[in-house]
Amino acid sequence: MRLKGKSALITGSARGIGRAFAEAYAREGATVAIADIDLDAAQATAKAIGPA
Repeated sequence: MRLKGKSALITGSARGIGRAFAEAYAREGATVAIADIDLDAAQATAKAIGPA
């Protein structure tokens, strides 16, 4: 958990490379804020990643 206690704001994170970064950061312990122009996809990504 190399990113424990850190926060990340990832734009374009509803799909593709942005989503992969968001998932990886969350796995490493960061609190991740999902930002994307497609609100529905962003909410689905946030739900899939979990409470982090």
